[in-house]
Amino acid sequence: MYQKIGVSAYKKDLTNSLELDNYLSHPHKSYDTIHVAGTNGKGTTCHTIASILQTAGYKVGLYTSPHLKDFRERIKVNGDMITKEEVTSFVSQHKSYLQEHKLSFFEMTVGMAFEIFKKRKVDIAVIETGLGGRLDSTNIITPILSIITSIDKDHTDLLGKTLSKIAVEKAGIIKSGVPVLINEHRPRLRSQFKKIAKMRSSEIYFSQGSRSQNDKSNHIDTQVQNECLAQRAVEILRLRSDYNITDSQITLGISETHRKTGLRGRYELISTNPKVIADVAHNPAGIRSLIYKLQEESFHHLHIVFGAVKGKAIEDVIQHLPKHASYYLCEPNSDRKLSIEELNSKFKEFDLETQPSTSVTNALHYAKIKAEENDLILVTGSTFVVAEIL
Repeated sequence: MYQKIGVSAYKKDLTNSLELDNYLSHPHKSYDTIHVAGTNGKGTTCHTIASILQTAGYKVGLYTSPHLKDFRERIKVNGDMITKEEVTSFVSQHKSYLQEHKLSFFEMTVGMAFEIFKKRKVDIAVIETGLGGRLDSTNIITPILSIITSIDKDHTDLLGKTLSKIAVEKAGIIKSGVPVLINEHRPRLRSQFKKIAKMRSSEIYFSQGSRSQNDKSNHIDTQVQNECLAQRAVEILRLRSDYNITDSQITLGISETHRKTGLRGRYELISTNPKVIADVAHNPAGIRSLIYKLQEESFHHLHIVFGAVKGKAIEDVIQHLPKHASYYLCEPNSDRKLSIEELNSKFKEFDLETQPSTSVTNALHYAKIKAEENDLILVTGSTFVVAEIL
């Protein structure tokens, strides 16, 4: 599976997904779907939309990835993980087919989610792409709304090395006649999305106004950005369908996203003495936004526990990290981990103060020892790193 072993698990066509869908008798056609792609913010956006829909009284399926602690985090109904029995039942019932067709982890998980949502009789399911969009295993659905959260550089070995190429991959979820909502302000990318949407007779909406092409990222306050995107998505649902959702339900749903959906690892307060915050930011745009958000905090000195996985342009990430913080480098418990030797070497190229450690828990332990009363500890760099301290 990609989460564990990386690129070698990525499949570059939808044949298996389409065949599995046919074998399962197209379960996703039994309920409405919203399809969400993007470089950053798609998980938070999915959870926020799900929370709003739940607040309005709908039974909501939620499929996201990756998980932090438990595989079942990927598949939820009204904020609750599916049961272990549902997982084992799906696997045992379809074991011979799954083995015969050599399905990937992604392919099996998507099929499982779609079938369980059907059995649970959800009204609507919010579906997050795993990687890219055009060739993602989820891209067999015809949603009532497609959403693209952001375009930035990540997984460039698979999606392309330019923003334009990455945009094409994300735009692969735009379906004929299905409206699409896009969170993008850069004129060149907006024009690209407009062209693709027009070719597919898809009405296009933007969640924010156009800004200078020289502004290389989307709106820096990602939390507000994701909330506004989710709100705009629900407004479009109200406009184009019979979903009955009030403004007060939107406001309440946004405010209760964490409680109602179990969203974790997004600027999450872990402890207060010392203050520890964990965030799954792992690419240049995500780290840039995270460091900007830290400006809202009041602290004397910043300690950062940082680990990463292979396949990332780690130099592009490090350049956005603050120069005067103390860094506690670590290796997450993953086959894809970036070795502590290589990580430390990269940090040294930027003249950053580091203390290497072979484990996340040890790195956090050392950071807590060094931290004084008014200091702040940030744990970030990878989903795998954050997962080990939750």
